Amino acid sequence: RRLMSTTKVRQGSLEIVDQEKIISRGSLYVAQARLTAMMKWVWMILAIAVANPVLYLLSIGVGVGAFIDKSAGAAGIDGVRYLTFLAPALLATAAIQGAIDESVFPTLEGFNWWKNFLGMNATPISGNQIATGVFLASLVRVVGTVIIYWFVMLAFGALESSKAWLAIPTAVMAGVAFGSISQAIAGLLKDENMFFVIFNRFIMMPLFLFSGTFYPLTSMPIYLQWIGWISPLWHATELGRYLTYGHALTQTMAITHMVFLLTLLVLGVFFSRRIFT
Repeated sequence: RRLMSTTKVRQGSLEIVDQEKIISRGSLYVAQARLTAMMKWVWMILAIAVANPVLYLLSIGVGVGAFIDKSAGAAGIDGVRYLTFLAPALLATAAIQGAIDESVFPTLEGFNWWKNFLGMNATPISGNQIATGVFLASLVRVVGTVIIYWFVMLAFGALESSKAWLAIPTAVMAGVAFGSISQAIAGLLKDENMFFVIFNRFIMMPLFLFSGTFYPLTSMPIYLQWIGWISPLWHATELGRYLTYGHALTQTMAITHMVFLLTLLVLGVFFSRRIFT
């Protein structure tokens, strides 16, 4: 009798829960769960999204930029004001940082801290769908961050081209490309403390400093320029500068930048899905 009673309860739940719908839309349900959790911190996320560009553009773009513009003279940096030169790099940096926050921490939480990915995977939702859902939630945050950042740049007068809006999808691609790789790596972690030390000191800081963010990459010694060549930040920054003020960029290099970012994105999504599974 107990067995029959248990069976009846289970059959009832299967009638209530549409398994095929869960299987076909599992990624969207995971993304919805992540976005619901994100809404608990929405005001903090929005505050950071607004405060970061305002403070950076005021302190470095306008403040330090005034001295740089004065010493550079009429030629400026790359032919424009330092604020205009700096803004696309900061836009791409914000996209990458937002993507990392929304991919690494949920992955560590899902596998190591709360282990809620194991609960999800006990349902018809697969590892592929969990990985894709985390990626989609990260994409939503990156898009919102980049749009806010772009409008702050517009308010500061840092955009000088009619096609400057195209810097938005370029920065988003850089963010989710780097975020997907970070998500894949986070899925392998057993000791996240050492990961953060290495990641921040030996990956993020060199990329931020040596990707042509504050000065043209060609002004650095050749033995340091390779850091920029393998950095998604540099590729996105070069495209962003071309789109926002007409930075000199050949068609070949523009295609190279796009192919690099797209390749990184595809590899990141592929390996994160495989690792999650």
